Amino acid sequence: MTESADFWARADRHLVRYGGKFTPRIITSARGSYVYDSEGSGILDFTSGQMSAVLGHAHPDIVAAATDSLENLDHLYSGMLSEPVVDAATALAATLPPSLSKTLLLTTGAEANEAAIKMAKLVTGKYEIVSFDRSWHGMTSGAASLTFSAGHQGYGPAVPGSLVLPTPNAYRSPFRRADGSYDWEAELDYGIRLVDAASSGSLAAVLIEPILSSGGIIDLPVGYLARLKELCDERRMLLILDEAQTGLGRTGTMYAFERDGVVPDILTLSKTLGAGLPVAAVVTSAEIEERAHERGFLFFTTHVSDPLAANVALAVLRVIERDGLVERARVLGLAMRDRLLGMQERLDVVGDVRGRGLLQGVELVRDRASKAPAHELGAAVTDECLRRGLHVNIVQLPGLGGVFRIAPPLTVGEDELAEGLDILEASIAAAVS
Repeated sequence: MTESADFWARADRHLVRYGGKFTPRIITSARGSYVYDSEGSGILDFTSGQMSAVLGHAHPDIVAAATDSLENLDHLYSGMLSEPVVDAATALAATLPPSLSKTLLLTTGAEANEAAIKMAKLVTGKYEIVSFDRSWHGMTSGAASLTFSAGHQGYGPAVPGSLVLPTPNAYRSPFRRADGSYDWEAELDYGIRLVDAASSGSLAAVLIEPILSSGGIIDLPVGYLARLKELCDERRMLLILDEAQTGLGRTGTMYAFERDGVVPDILTLSKTLGAGLPVAAVVTSAEIEERAHERGFLFFTTHVSDPLAANVALAVLRVIERDGLVERARVLGLAMRDRLLGMQERLDVVGDVRGRGLLQGVELVRDRASKAPAHELGAAVTDECLRRGLHVNIVQLPGLGGVFRIAPPLTVGEDELAEGLDILEASIAAAVS
């Protein structure tokens, strides 16, 4: 048996399968915008790991921060504090509106959303949480109950009070004005009336992503977030924004909510905050934190306020500011969008292009006229991209065509970005020929 065959045989024998199929390459190392397999082949990583490695792989500042923590101070009893934790919270607050000044440092996005949900319930004295029907907020109990894009079948009842709002998908929504344009106002009004009808009178919060990534790169229409915040305020609900993938520059602004001029009551961060390492945060106002504390807020976990996570987060924030990566994401994002729109003109199977900055999506369809989903085509393009040296992820949900999520690191070279987009276009063309 070859070494590769032995590896896959042992994987099959000993690993729990937790999603789709594994990528058929054995990855041995990663650096910059590339991962490398056991054959020594470089593969352009247009998913930034799990949409996390915003500084690329093995960034020297992140390596130095993690090494320093491992050598000096990586983990403490959760009731102890260290300078890196306070420094990271201070640095994070400096990037945010003044009202978002209090940070809880954690490790994963699901954990951050669980903490935000618990905080919202405790502070409001209510228990119902609303999320989009294409949402993804994590795999732990409360977060999974509000992850409506997948994982609801076969696990029994969701957490009581998990309510749903229609995802504002401009490409496929049936809500249209007389001229055929998308009527998101009517859709949101319809959705909130459904929420009101389903509610037992205990609406605590709305938890949403400014751009739904696992939901198919659905970018909220301009004006939607502001109107949703008004509807939340009318119902004395909190607005929680999950910026796991959109935070820290990826969309061309430091935070995606900046485009809309809306400040959430609670912000959750993960993925990008750790640049590939397990770091997450909940950020809220002094008023909400005080109320939660008075009512006995409890989130005492093994790795809360770990100095290793804090040191990494601090390094990420410093590199993003020092190297001007927010503006870089904006500029490269415009260039990427031009290329993707060019693909749409040349290839009839490219139905829609959407997203912002270095988080964009391409929806493949059988043809643009029908918008019919093309699931088989998406799988074929994914395989062809990998064969040519590009790793991309495709989202396949009921009613959608295959949507490629394109999220290279903020540090991606202009030539690397061009090469990856060349491979994507050639792979689509080859798959339909």
